[in-house]
Amino acid sequence: MLIERAEFKGRPLLVIKSDENDKFPFSFGLAKAKKVLACIDEIKKFVAENDKSADI
Repeated sequence: MLIERAEFKGRPLLVIKSDENDKFPFSFGLAKAKKVLACIDEIKKFVAENDKSADI
């Protein structure tokens, strides 16, 4: 995974890519990052329950 920092309308973003050629990167700003952090344990549980190949 590649993580880049970017900006949109003067606000900071994180951009997550599978590799340098990722056509559909995942990007989000501070507000969504805070929501993810508040729910990180539930997100890990969701992945564990639904993706048996996941190693988290």
